[in-house]
Amino acid sequence: MLNDQELWQNTLVHIEMNISEAGFRTWFKDTVIVKHDNNIITIGVPNKIVKDWLQEKHHHFILKSLRGFDDSIRSVEYMVTKNAAKRAAREQKTNQVSVNQNQLLLQDMFIDKRDNLNPRYTFDTFVVGPFNQLAHAAAEAVVQNPGLTYNPLFIYGGTGHGKTHLIQAVGNYLKKTNSNRKVFYVTSERFAMDYINAIKTGKGNNFKDKYRQYDVLIFDDVQFIADKEKTQEELFHLFNALYDNNKQIVFSSDKHPNSLIGLQDRLKGRLSAGMVAEIPNPDIESRMEILKEKAQQNSFNIPDEVLEYIAKEVPGNIRELEGLLNTLICKTQLKGKELSAQEVQNVVKNTTKPNKNISVSEVVKKISRYYEVDEQNIYKKTRKKEVVRPRQVIMYILREDFAISYPSIGEKIGGRDHTTVIHSCEKIKNEIKTDISLDQEIDHVRTLIHN
Repeated sequence: MLNDQELWQNTLVHIEMNISEAGFRTWFKDTVIVKHDNNIITIGVPNKIVKDWLQEKHHHFILKSLRGFDDSIRSVEYMVTKNAAKRAAREQKTNQVSVNQNQLLLQDMFIDKRDNLNPRYTFDTFVVGPFNQLAHAAAEAVVQNPGLTYNPLFIYGGTGHGKTHLIQAVGNYLKKTNSNRKVFYVTSERFAMDYINAIKTGKGNNFKDKYRQYDVLIFDDVQFIADKEKTQEELFHLFNALYDNNKQIVFSSDKHPNSLIGLQDRLKGRLSAGMVAEIPNPDIESRMEILKEKAQQNSFNIPDEVLEYIAKEVPGNIRELEGLLNTLICKTQLKGKELSAQEVQNVVKNTTKPNKNISVSEVVKKISRYYEVDEQNIYKKTRKKEVVRPRQVIMYILREDFAISYPSIGEKIGGRDHTTVIHSCEKIKNEIKTDISLDQEIDHVRTLIHN
């Protein structure tokens, strides 16, 4: 028999796998069972908006999900409690139990720490269009004959084009079809840090043994090890070891291997030896299809004219399209009715990425003003809390919205090392997944820069 804590954790796992990430983060974060009497469950929520929304829109789904773990439950009620967030966080922290069918940590339900794969990145959830057909076909060919067909597979394209989704889909498929197959996904930044730490601590051989054990190695954003001579050398030898044993290797990058400045010629040759496929900007029809598919996944009805308008106004970036759609869904749910054409236009205007011609100093100035800190302090070597967070947000925006390289950001923001920039960007990227207030701050900042 599950206790209340285990019951709600398992229920949240089930709910998360059946709704959008944005929906889960908005409506289910910081919820907890506060009472369980006479087979009636009372859910503690952080505010009245969440209470009303769960009651009106998700009540039957929540009840059904709970009954899936305890069929004696008759009803669910909701209560606003100021301590819900603290209690939920405390229970999640103390729920250090083994991962099995009945005991799952909420933070482990997305990424399997043994292989770093996101289970939602599959071929089934990947929208195929004319722009990515070649890359998709190559990936499917790889999983049918791993290690022999298209080895290595190299996928390249701009930010938000679906590269990470596709290369992880390869890993998830191969993992699913053979549970004994060792699959591992790693970003180039993590690989470089692992290597540097191994050398510093005298554990170079452990590093080699770790990475050479895998049957499938998926290496994301290889462009970030350009100019890192020792890291490239280690990757070169790792590549040879895996390739010679018919182990499948998959890479992603923002450019074709031959266009990666700072990458050793011998490594370029290895990366180009199998199949190189580009994912270019999606055409309007593909953008419409992506929006339609994502809307269906969220059970959201969106008129064709709205789909077409968004597809025309937001070119290129699939991630941006999805973010915009999530905003539309949230605003529609809050209003309780379909948005007007003007309201849709306002959402598009306020969430579309800012003009890339804006200068770094202007970005610093606007974000500093938003957080009410002296912009000169952003460039100084200070670790004051009130300065650190705005600086991290600035680095994140410069990277995500303007695609400025980590070294360039570090140079422009007070001459900092690129590893500091990487850490800051990753920190913000991870925190906005669970921190709604920070996510809202980022949206406000983007609107400020855009207008």
